[in-house]
Amino acid sequence: MTTKTTPNQLIIDPVTRIEGHSKITITLGEQGEVTDARFHVTQFRGFERMCEGRPVHEMPSLMARICGICPVSHLVASAKAVDAIMATAPPPAGARLRRLMNLAQILQSHALSFFHLSSPDLLFGFDADPAKRHLYGLVQEFPQFAKDGIALRRYGQHMIELLGGKRIHPAWVVPGGVTSPLRAEVRDEILAGVPDAIERVRRALDWYKQAMSRWNEETEVWGNFPTAFLGLVSEDGTAEHYDGTLRAIGPAGTIIHDEIAPTDFANCVGEAVEPWSYLKSTYLAKLGYPDGIYRVGPLARLNVVDRMGTPRADEELAEMRSRLGRWPSSSFHFHYTRLIETLYCCERIEQILRDPGILSGRVRSQAGINRNEGVGVSEAPRGTLMHHYVVDDDGLVQRANLIIATGQNNLAMNRGVKQVAQQYVKSDKLTEGMLNRVEAVIRCYDPCLSCSTHAVGQMPFHIQLVGPSGTVLDELATP
Repeated sequence: MTTKTTPNQLIIDPVTRIEGHSKITITLGEQGEVTDARFHVTQFRGFERMCEGRPVHEMPSLMARICGICPVSHLVASAKAVDAIMATAPPPAGARLRRLMNLAQILQSHALSFFHLSSPDLLFGFDADPAKRHLYGLVQEFPQFAKDGIALRRYGQHMIELLGGKRIHPAWVVPGGVTSPLRAEVRDEILAGVPDAIERVRRALDWYKQAMSRWNEETEVWGNFPTAFLGLVSEDGTAEHYDGTLRAIGPAGTIIHDEIAPTDFANCVGEAVEPWSYLKSTYLAKLGYPDGIYRVGPLARLNVVDRMGTPRADEELAEMRSRLGRWPSSSFHFHYTRLIETLYCCERIEQILRDPGILSGRVRSQAGINRNEGVGVSEAPRGTLMHHYVVDDDGLVQRANLIIATGQNNLAMNRGVKQVAQQYVKSDKLTEGMLNRVEAVIRCYDPCLSCSTHAVGQMPFHIQLVGPSGTVLDELATP
């Protein structure tokens, strides 16, 4: 982390221990008080425009290339959108296998976020020496904790490799289902790893719960404000990561939207583009912009469901609600809910693998272009993911719109950055720990900026031509 200062600004550039490139600008008033703070995403990738003119059957494999951290999430959502265009559905075994890979993706990504990116702050303290407040310091001082995180991520990644042939950018999930059935020996190998994975995540949960009181102050001011929450739920109100309908609730559990079919997502959410970021801001259309601020991801998912649907995760959810209330609002609790959801993934993987139909050879449906529009929605590690494609009669993509979890959290992340900066940043005596807290509130959301930077707007720039003596000879800036 580096900082730049001017009389009325602090700039943290880059924000560290997140996936992608960004900076935070903190604006100061005349007395040195924080008056505003913004989270800027400074990279642009534009995958939506790259898709135009491509054959729609290429979309799942192409979309997986958006990100090396969560390629499976895009693979699944994209394949579901193409299913809709082909007016077909995978055979039951094909849908279960897609679900299985998506759970493996969530498991490994949550392990990366909690153990590798966030736990150095939690274990060493937010004011600890940054020379040791990192993964290598974790390995040296907390070896068992580090081993648990590495093992959980390895288990999820190996599971993706066993199913899809490789860990990064597998092409196994395709329109209509998956390319090959599950072999009995692969099922047995994945099942054999479940008990160890459950033990490791439960050890982390036990530690987190006994340590929670250390972070009471942070919990109160880290993105702790009333917002709506959105996520997928099943028909019976249990957790759902692959199918289901959209539910949006208010901060006290009031239903804003319920049983919204993924195809009707456009009636639920809107998108805005700001000139200071390549990251779109998504909002609930019913409430307008920016009042329609909402959050997605593990905290939102656990808030919108009635229960998880697996024994151990339901016990942990009940305990969390007894500790924090029915609808906790602090973004600091993304850490807690991420661990509960990791436990759920382990249990749900075991449930799916013990279904006798999982070994069926019927895993893919075949069809052509039967519709000109399709929507695919699933839950990615960071939150609800939506792919929306419009194609011509030959199946060539005319328009693609990706609504990414990080964009849906953008308004909340910016509000959280401002809240934390106002609490901790004192311009008369800056410390590294102060600025680390401002960064750390962003880490709670585990943003993936490579996935989300598709907004084509006007980014401000300022160019100066400086002579040998340091005199500014000319300059050009956008308004």
